[in-house]
Amino acid sequence: MNISTRQSGNATIVDVNGDITLYNAPQLRAMLVEQLKDKRPTRLIINLSEVKYIDSAGVAALVEGLKLSRELKIGFALFGLQRSPRQVLELTHLVKVFSIFETEPEALAAQ
Repeated sequence: MNISTRQSGNATIVDVNGDITLYNAPQLRAMLVEQLKDKRPTRLIINLSEVKYIDSAGVAALVEGLKLSRELKIGFALFGLQRSPRQVLELTHLVKVFSIFETEPEALAAQ
C-alpha cells in the first residue's frame, strides 16, 4: 500500500493505492491522524479508487479518522470505492455513516 497527499483548494486529498489490511492499516491510521491533528485541513478526502480490498483493520482506521475529524470539526469523505470495499462498508452499515462519493469532483463539490 502506498499513501500520498495533495491539495485541491481547501481540501487535502489522501490517495491510497493498494489493499488495506491488518499489516498496513496502522500506516493509514497514522497518516489520517497526522493530517487531522497536525495539518488541520478544512476537509480531508480519501481516494480509495485504487483499493481493491479492505479488511476490518482498514475499516477501523477509516472509522477512527472519521471520529477524529468530527471531534475537530473537519470535513471527512471517501470517494472511488471499488466493488469489494463498498460491499464491506455496506455489510457493516457504514455507508450510512461516511460521506461517500463516486468521483473526486463530486467529493470536492460537496460540503
